[in-house]
Amino acid sequence: MLDIRVIRDNPTAVQDRLKTRGGDHWKLVAEVIACDESRRAAETSKQQLQNTRKTISKQIGMAKGKGEDTTAIEAEVRAINDRITALDAECEAAAARQNDLLLNIPNLPHDACPIGSDEMANPVVREWGPKPDLTAPKDHVELALKHGLINWDDGIRTAGSGFVVYRGKGAKLERALINFLLDTQTANGYEEVNVPHLVKRECMEGTGQLPKFEDDMYGTDADEHGINGLFLAPTAEVPVTNLYRDTLLTEAELPVKMVAYTPCFRREAGSAGRDNKGIIRMHQFDKVELVQLVHPDHGLEVLENLTAHAESILQKLGLHYRTIELCTGDLGANSAKTYDIEVWAPGHGKYLEVSSCSWFSDFQARRMKLRFKDSEGKNRFPHTLNGSGTALPRLYVALLEQCQQADGSIRIPDALVPYFGAAAISA
Repeated sequence: MLDIRVIRDNPTAVQDRLKTRGGDHWKLVAEVIACDESRRAAETSKQQLQNTRKTISKQIGMAKGKGEDTTAIEAEVRAINDRITALDAECEAAAARQNDLLLNIPNLPHDACPIGSDEMANPVVREWGPKPDLTAPKDHVELALKHGLINWDDGIRTAGSGFVVYRGKGAKLERALINFLLDTQTANGYEEVNVPHLVKRECMEGTGQLPKFEDDMYGTDADEHGINGLFLAPTAEVPVTNLYRDTLLTEAELPVKMVAYTPCFRREAGSAGRDNKGIIRMHQFDKVELVQLVHPDHGLEVLENLTAHAESILQKLGLHYRTIELCTGDLGANSAKTYDIEVWAPGHGKYLEVSSCSWFSDFQARRMKLRFKDSEGKNRFPHTLNGSGTALPRLYVALLEQCQQADGSIRIPDALVPYFGAAAISA
């Protein structure tokens, strides 16, 4: 969430920056200011009354010591107590409303982000490797069915549409990719963590999936009001980043670098059509996630490094890709700056997002109450970053489609052979 002091000190600048995202979230700023003023006024009045009560209480003590009647003064104290109780309620209500508003305001895009209304304004930052020269390339659905790698009917039979079953060499390839991804990123200095696949509501709020995306999530453990207390993790970002929720680190403990594999669960899996038929958009998919907690001075620098770590996967596999920067109108609600890595899928004739690498500034840390004590002894919020390292379905798609051979076989990239145990999936 945004720092209330930043909003309080320069609300117009905050509104102007939010307007570059599109939408009307900027309108919430005025209400935040109103709540803040109401809360602070109530707190000031309460403090004044507490001081008055303290003075009168001393007078009561002195009067009783002299044997004087204190009935009227005591009644005045009771009235003050009632007013203080009412002001406490006002403060709590204003603070709760202010917090709710802040939870619904997105992060401020970094000043260097390209301004634009949608993905059409996203500039290409770089490309890597040549596109494979293929004649009439098959898509991953045809290739998977040909080699018995994926069974869509099994997925529908067991869980419904949006789920698949990997079988035989297909399951082995998925496992090989997961192990390859984890080994590559631990070699890049990330600590591997194995986390629960269920997360608390406050964890979802901490990383920003709630309240905005609740309808897209698989909630469980609902209370009598239908409020979900637990969720199937939509991404490893949630449990991994929240390992440090409500924690005070030392500056020497930064940076924290973690990598985790988890299945991911999301209700929203795209519109019907060709993409929905394959594994490009599913309700359950595997992903390896990179998370870093860093000193605020190094956030932007680390974003470049983390993006390079995600790109290294595609380079090691020899897959053509490009990296784009998201414009303000296409930026995720939590992010201040994001790079998307898109891998080429020749069977589909288009690029597919395989990783989104984001710098959140202190936005998530504030929501999670994650702090560190700096060298001067001050408690500060670190910056958080994450990126897919990478998402498996689209990596799987690109590998099948870019590595297909004229004889119908699929070449296994050299870096993956030790994990898969063979150099090809034969026709």
